[in-house]
Amino acid sequence: MTAITLKNSKARAGGAKINTRPGPMQWRFVLVVGIIVLVFLILAVRTAFIQVIAPDALIEQGDSRTLRTRNTPTYRGLITDRNGVELAVSVPVRAIWADPKIINEQNGLNQTRRWLALAEVLGQDVDELVGKVGNPKRRFVYLQRQVSPAMADYVEKLEIPGVYLRKESRRYYPTGEVAAQLIGITNVDDKGIEGLERLYDDWLTGSPGTRKIRRDAKGRQVEVLESKDGEAAGNLTLTIDQRIQALAYREIKEAMLYYQASSASAIVIDVHSGDILAMVNAPSFNPNDRSDISPRRMRNRVITDAFEPGSSLKPLAVLSALEFGAVKVGDIVDTSPGWMRLGGSLVKDFRNYGKLSLAEIIQHSSNMGTSKLALSVPKPFLLDTYYNMGLMSDTGINMPGESSGIFHERSRWSEFELATLSFGYGISVTTAQLARMYSTIASGGIKRPLNIVKNTDNQAYKPGAERVISEQNAKAIMAMMETVTQEDGSGVKARIPGYRVAGKTGTSRKAVAGGYGEEYVNIFA
Repeated sequence: MTAITLKNSKARAGGAKINTRPGPMQWRFVLVVGIIVLVFLILAVRTAFIQVIAPDALIEQGDSRTLRTRNTPTYRGLITDRNGVELAVSVPVRAIWADPKIINEQNGLNQTRRWLALAEVLGQDVDELVGKVGNPKRRFVYLQRQVSPAMADYVEKLEIPGVYLRKESRRYYPTGEVAAQLIGITNVDDKGIEGLERLYDDWLTGSPGTRKIRRDAKGRQVEVLESKDGEAAGNLTLTIDQRIQALAYREIKEAMLYYQASSASAIVIDVHSGDILAMVNAPSFNPNDRSDISPRRMRNRVITDAFEPGSSLKPLAVLSALEFGAVKVGDIVDTSPGWMRLGGSLVKDFRNYGKLSLAEIIQHSSNMGTSKLALSVPKPFLLDTYYNMGLMSDTGINMPGESSGIFHERSRWSEFELATLSFGYGISVTTAQLARMYSTIASGGIKRPLNIVKNTDNQAYKPGAERVISEQNAKAIMAMMETVTQEDGSGVKARIPGYRVAGKTGTSRKAVAGGYGEEYVNIFA
């Protein structure tokens, strides 16, 4: 059997050809293996490229999606009075903001009920609110600033994807309208835009810190990678005494209502230092309620509004004559017949006072008396007296909007112009300038810059001072002005029982285009 089988095999081998080409199944197997090998080669090359050649670019791409740098707020510095009473403070609030890209990626706008609830609590139209976040290319947009803690908690509970809260602060003014024009206000970004808030904005602001954080796909903070502290804001201590400030504001507000005046202003100065103890204006505004703010109410009239001071300037004419030596304290001036013509113009008194002492000229506010004294002094000396008393210069406060007054220099002065200058016409001053003039007299002839800031860096601010009139003549003028508040004086209403009160009244018509109007300015200094 075995031999027969071998023979048959040999015969088959010699008589037919065998097919050695691979079949269809073999080709498929080779193709699949080849593709797999090629894919692995591509992955290996890509992995090598990522790990060796260009790892930084991919890290940056990942970081751009997850890393954020956020400013950590530095609260604005305190503003206090000289005794530490808070006049301006910053209170913590929250801001609601959104990341439109996150909102669109996570289909946050499909949560209609939550957006309706958000629009309702914010008091906004839902279509306008949604419109703010409609651009997916934007990464940050405010929805509402300076919201209350209760509102912030409610928004947080809504859990709208891409809507977040951030810390910020809002300025609060405990004294309200009492010092509104002086302190000023800040805007929604906590930047000073009026008053001392504006003047000392850099000092009060400091600089914020930063935090580098990592967020997950839903925008939630998962890690703090780096934190840098900011520079603390500085506090501002004023020379103001809030007790005096409040009393002064109450008095001018009542006086304005009683006399039906359109406005009223007052300033109180420590004559020995130049420190301003009170600076008030009416009408005022509540800086915590911006609904009643207007340019008229925001104006700090003490330093911005210039007016002709009228008879309140008469002590300077007497002082100039004393300083020059044209008269002595005990001299008498004949004001009869109560009027005189100078260059065709008339200067007159309310009545003929006859012969008056220097004190009586001030007490009765005699135009004739001050005119004669002014004309007895050389013009340059008379004008220098006004300059030296600070009536044509800044007071030293350096606050925004401060006026240096109005005084038109002339190459030639008529006698009538010099006479009217002696009783406060032809020159305009601010309330602060007039108060500084009187404080110079009250301090014994030493002129000091007015000062509203006590310290900004724990160092007391000590402005310079200079003597501009003799102490003897300053005291003499003070004694003369005491008669103004005594019987028969023009300012008897300013008398305070138990106290010595020196001052001078003044009345002038308000200047308008082409002359003078029907309104008056009344002054007591």
